[in-house]
Amino acid sequence: MGLATQNVKKVDIFVCYLTKVSRWCGVLQADSPARKDDSPLHEDLDIFKVRFDVNPLVVLDPEESVPIYDDRVWKELSITKNYERGTHTWTGFFRASLNRIDDKDGQFLVELLEQQQSAKEKFPFTERDKRQLSAKSRLRTVDRVVEVEIPEEDDIGPPPEASPEDTPKLADERVSIQYQAKVAEIGAKMGFRIWIPRNDRARVLEHVPASQHGIFLDSLPLNYDDATLRIIEQIDVLWLKGRAMARAFEIEHTTAIYSGLLRMADLLALQPNMNIRLHIVAPLDKRERVLREIRRPVFSLLDRGPLYEQCSYLSYDSIDALSGTQHLTHMSDSILAEYEESTEI
Repeated sequence: MGLATQNVKKVDIFVCYLTKVSRWCGVLQADSPARKDDSPLHEDLDIFKVRFDVNPLVVLDPEESVPIYDDRVWKELSITKNYERGTHTWTGFFRASLNRIDDKDGQFLVELLEQQQSAKEKFPFTERDKRQLSAKSRLRTVDRVVEVEIPEEDDIGPPPEASPEDTPKLADERVSIQYQAKVAEIGAKMGFRIWIPRNDRARVLEHVPASQHGIFLDSLPLNYDDATLRIIEQIDVLWLKGRAMARAFEIEHTTAIYSGLLRMADLLALQPNMNIRLHIVAPLDKRERVLREIRRPVFSLLDRGPLYEQCSYLSYDSIDALSGTQHLTHMSDSILAEYEESTEI
């Protein structure tokens, strides 16, 4: 047993923190020394072999737990008050078990949570909170059960307000949205129904004629496990026919090339029999990098075969050319073969 557990005394207080949604959720008082115990608790908890008996002093429901970003908390705690919201540095304190909290912080949190137990103020989960809480899935492989986690975009906290230094980044994001809209509109003209991630949909629709808005889906008509659906929902553009996905596109303008490739590879790892064409859309100056990254060993050793057999590169110039093509409404998506580049030998 580690030094932290050995130093815990029977009267010590544990302040409980709910990870993934960053909330303070309870107060417990130790009621025994630490001990090693292998007896089954729950499949998610049996990895914890060092245990204490405790008396619950405050126990809050998840949506009554107090967010660390609440001004009353963020500006008071020594752990957070010197950091900007949206930075990651402060989170290091929460990555180790049984860190000792400063006495002033501890007293503040205990009093705050005792008050909340009486007040029961609601802090409803955001859509991101709900996704974070359900991010892990157990999947059965041929010989065992494995645990996977589908990460969200890196938005650990509320985004800071834009500053003049952010202007180039915001311009890049606008370009990315514009090409997301172009890819979506090409598919819509060809008769596909279109999926855009919820966080991007409003901005993309600003660049698409109102007459086509009805083709954009509010929900996916797909029957897959939760892990697969979470990946699919994050893909930048999907073209669908009926209840089947025909093509998936990742727009790689502001993000690292491998982020889209990882999503594609995750999808094929979870659904090796899926029949779908995958495309990375990026500027010409990223062409060589895209084609090189697709051939990484980690993407070439998938059970169903190498990613490069199913994933191709489309340049912005190709998307511009396709977008300007007349009579798209009478064309098949097979026309993409004239524009895409593959890394197959």
